[in-house]
Amino acid sequence: MPDRVLRAMARPTIDHRGPEFQALGRELLAGIRDIFRTERPVVIYPASGSGAWEAALVNALSPGDRVLMVETGHFANLWKQIAVNLGLEVDLIPGDWRHGVDPELVEARLVDDREHAIKAVCVVHNETSTGVASRIPLVRQAIDRVNHPALFMVDTISSLASIDYRHDEWSVDVTVGASQKGLMLPPGLSFNAVSQKALAAHAHATLPRAFWDWSAVLAANEKGFFPYTPATNLLYGLREALGMLRDEGLPQVFARHARHAEATRRAIRAWGLEILCKNPDEYSGAITAVMTPPGHDADHLRAVVLDRFDLSLGVGLAKLAGAVFRIGHLGDLNDLSLLGTLAGVEMGLSVAGIPHEPAGVTAAMTPLPVLGVPMKAWSTEGLDSLLSMVQMPGGVPVGTLAVGKPGAKNAALLATAILGNKYPEYRRAYEDFRVAQTADGEANQDLPEA
Repeated sequence: MPDRVLRAMARPTIDHRGPEFQALGRELLAGIRDIFRTERPVVIYPASGSGAWEAALVNALSPGDRVLMVETGHFANLWKQIAVNLGLEVDLIPGDWRHGVDPELVEARLVDDREHAIKAVCVVHNETSTGVASRIPLVRQAIDRVNHPALFMVDTISSLASIDYRHDEWSVDVTVGASQKGLMLPPGLSFNAVSQKALAAHAHATLPRAFWDWSAVLAANEKGFFPYTPATNLLYGLREALGMLRDEGLPQVFARHARHAEATRRAIRAWGLEILCKNPDEYSGAITAVMTPPGHDADHLRAVVLDRFDLSLGVGLAKLAGAVFRIGHLGDLNDLSLLGTLAGVEMGLSVAGIPHEPAGVTAAMTPLPVLGVPMKAWSTEGLDSLLSMVQMPGGVPVGTLAVGKPGAKNAALLATAILGNKYPEYRRAYEDFRVAQTADGEANQDLPEA
């Protein structure tokens, strides 16, 4: 958690029925809408994300209602279990935990539901246990193609304020969120962003609810208050976190997360390990799950890294226990923090005896191809430099050219030619050079005379 947030939460608790709190409440209820990209109300609960799961279901559904859910990982299954415990009928689309929601399978289930018995489609945006991010707009399009009236509910607990998400634009009816990930807070706050369609369903829903009741919360929110004792100090922290996100700008926040995620994946590939997520279009910007080689226990690696380097890696959950470890790259994270994390993992792989190439950190720092020009040494004529570049570990994109002046010249030409694919001015300069070179008879200028 950022120091700014921690210091904000350390303020004395104020009267949650007084005017100072009222101003805070109104500020937060307006500001949190920006994070969800919505003009509609966002309900704030003093609860974990599991509470917001339950709130989404009990406020919009009735006993015996049928809901369509998709198994994308451990947390999708936990949400399903809450639905079952509430007396809802769950139609589950099974999954392999390596792919996100398949829009075509959702569409097929809805096509078969000719009586519109399915009252809600519930999916997880970013599955924390697997590092798989489902493509929510495609799911929305699948629902719309068959003109199905089901509510669309999305869990953004580990994607909110980390991965681009648009409640209104994507026509989501209930978005579930929580404080402990991208919002850079401790656990203890959770959210329901609610559409007009969801509020209409709420008016007729009959699942038992008291504490979770949207109506009671929204009525109190109109004056900046809550119908229960709020988590005031967490709300102080939320105000500070919203300010930090606003200062950086959400597009920049999302770009930073995407850059750190890609650097992490470069490191994993350079180590020679496998990313759990199979589809590059579903890579998570918040967390990456890494598979350990057969015969090697991911939990042993986690224990080693924690003991030796005071670094905590995510555990493999449920059926992934011992098979994966998870690297989080979300929230208050900069380049140095990420590289420190990757260095700790790389050292841990060595200590734990897990086969790997020791090039992950280098690969993480090398997003663009490098054109290497070996320099001549007094004794080896550049052979040592040439071999060191040629033999770079896999995952580090280094192209090696000739030794010395010819290599330097060709490196410049190659770089210009590559850039010319995007920038016309570079392409024209490169082409003009080649024409002039041929005309002047300079094509062989660096070759010795016969």
